Amino acid sequence: MGDGVATADLYDEQGDALQSCSLQFRRIGGVQRFSGVVSTVRCHRDNALVKSVLGSPGEGRVLVVDGGGSLESALVGDLIGAAAVANGWAGVVVNGAVRDVVALGSLPLGLFALGSNPRKSAKDGVGDQDVPVSFGGVEFVPGATLWADEDGILVTRP
Repeated sequence: MGDGVATADLYDEQGDALQSCSLQFRRIGGVQRFSGVVSTVRCHRDNALVKSVLGSPGEGRVLVVDGGGSLESALVGDLIGAAAVANGWAGVVVNGAVRDVVALGSLPLGLFALGSNPRKSAKDGVGDQDVPVSFGGVEFVPGATLWADEDGILVTRP
């Protein structure tokens, strides 16, 4: 959050104008506080679309990846994380697993995930991009604004 506003303070100011994600994510990336406009990917145990999106210009956006909460294989690893940094993404929120957590923790990238698993995912390109996704009591709609920090994730309402 460039302006340094904490999510708790933001919620106190805006209240129910914001959605609060109830999932308890692990903060894995090297940046603990981040914000940006939401882009989305929905996929299950296949990260080809995630790789493609994070390999394109991020323009300070946050990619929300709905992996269905699966911890069976990783959707983001060190190479995809490095691509996200190189392409100007502010952060990634993964409703699923990642791998290479030590390397990801050294990157200047906000990255929240449910957990980690060394198993890589399929690369078939199955999934949807820039569609509304829902988890943790929040509807993440492309174009919404997301704020994340040590307390959790807030998102503007659709």
